[in-house]
Amino acid sequence: MAKPAVVHVDPEILGGTPVFVGTRVPAKTLFDYLEAGDPLDDFLNDFPSVTREQAVAALELAREMTESHAAVAR
Repeated sequence: MAKPAVVHVDPEILGGTPVFVGTRVPAKTLFDYLEAGDPLDDFLNDFPSVTREQAVAALELAREMTESHAAVAR
């Protein structure tokens, strides 16, 4: 069963920047907040058009991608 898209690219929205589906919020903004040490709730409060489910799904996707591309230690 395919997971619904959480982030998409549309050349008509922010010049094709990956954004959360149904919003104009760049996915990168979530990672910028977390990198700065801000809690997820701060991001969600500042960007109410992004749901908690979307943000968590984006983080899960990032984790899955990281795990699938991890280098094998030698």
